[in-house]
Amino acid sequence: MKKIESINIRLAQTEDVETLFQIRTSVKENYQSREEIAALGITPASVAKMLQVDCCAWIAEIEQQPLGFSIANRTEKTILGLFVLPEFENRGIGRALMEKTENWLKNKGAKEIWLLTGNDPKLRAYGFYRHLGWIAVGVESEGAMKGEMKFVKHIG
Repeated sequence: MKKIESINIRLAQTEDVETLFQIRTSVKENYQSREEIAALGITPASVAKMLQVDCCAWIAEIEQQPLGFSIANRTEKTILGLFVLPEFENRGIGRALMEKTENWLKNKGAKEIWLLTGNDPKLRAYGFYRHLGWIAVGVESEGAMKGEMKFVKHIG
């Protein structure tokens, strides 16, 4: 696939929450339905509130067509999610979103950040994070994310 040169990355607003859910539920790997996401406490209302408190999200788009998004929490110093529409994978969108997200967390004073993803080295996300300098440090042993691999990255 050819890298996309003219990606626009903009801050997501509360009126973009539905777009975030549409992108999140479109992925093939690490797919979760709206019901599964809601069971984790992630609803349009909760995401809208998060964006008003301590989270920030970005939407990658071309000619105002959303292609992917990332979301981070400055208090927890974590990347909560990064998703790209399947038909636009491998074109530089995830890398551009990750760069924007990492820089935001760094500008908020984070020295080390973390994220969780599936604990299978064959997963594309697992390799993607390793390629970008993230280090797998261990599997979550409890809570809603039990079994997920924790990655960390030093940015400060």
